[in-house]
Parts: sequence; structure tokens; C-alpha cells
Amino acid sequence: MGMWRRVDRATVDEARSMLWACCGSTSWVERMLARRPFATREALLEAAREEWFQLTEDDWLEAFRQHPKIGDRDALRERFGASGHLSEKEQSGLAGAADDILGALAAANREYERKFGFIFIVCATGRSAGEMLDMISARLKNDRKTELHTAAAEQARITELRLVG
Repeated sequence: MGMWRRVDRATVDEARSMLWACCGSTSWVERMLARRPFATREALLEAAREEWFQLTEDDWLEAFRQHPKIGDRDALRERFGASGHLSEKEQSGLAGAADDILGALAAANREYERKFGFIFIVCATGRSAGEMLDMISARLKNDRKTELHTAAAEQARITELRLVG
């Protein structure tokens, strides 16, 4: 059964939990609940995108905080119960990565968070550790406003994949 059917048929609390696992913004979840029923997969995805890009920076940052840092396997299990299994699957490209790449990725993550004030958000599905390292290195050159919008676009992609997955 598709996610839109499950969300449409669920109680409000059940739908809230399903949506929260896809995107950790309280405002986004509540706005999505208000738009039920969706009736089609396309309607769900369209609503998700529309509502996401109407949110405030604070709402985006709330959603970003619900993600573990790329490569932080302990945080996946300990902190992110509702979406941890999703993040772990999405970050599967890190499995077997060389220690030097993982170390460089961890260092770049720290630099990124210091520079921008939020963690590196990337749709990691299908990407290797080396690709993610290249991406974070390139994005470190952005100014904060550009990077905030880049991270928001990545979050929208993550949410969409979770909604259809």
C-alpha cells in the first residue's frame, strides 16, 4: 500500500508519526496533516514540496536537526528512532569506505557545521563516501544563504524518497 493511502487512512496521531519519520519539521507535519486526504501519490508529493518551501528558516533548521551527521552510525541508532533506519539505509554508501575518507568526511562535517551553524544535509542515497566528501568540499565554498537553500533542496529530496519508499 502506498504511503499516501496509509497517511489518508491513518488516525491523526498515526499520520503524524508517519510524516515525522519522513521530515522532522513540526510545521511541515502539521501543514501536511491539514491537507489530508491526498488521494494520489502525486498529490502527496506535490503537497510535501509546496509545504516545505513555504516554511521558515527555523522550520528548516528543526528538520535538519533530526538528521544524524553523515557517517554517524551511533546517532542513527540512539537518537533517531523514527527515522534512524531510513537514514542508515540512505547512508549505506559509507559501508566499507576507507578510514582516510571517513576521517576527511568527519573533519569536513565539523568545518561545515562551524561555518553554517547546521549539519551537512545531503540526499545520500546511492552516493559513496568519496562522492559525499566531494560534495561537502564543494558546498563549503557557498555563503550561508546559498547553502541554507541547497540544504533545504536536499531535504526536500530526502523527504520525497522517504514518502515513496
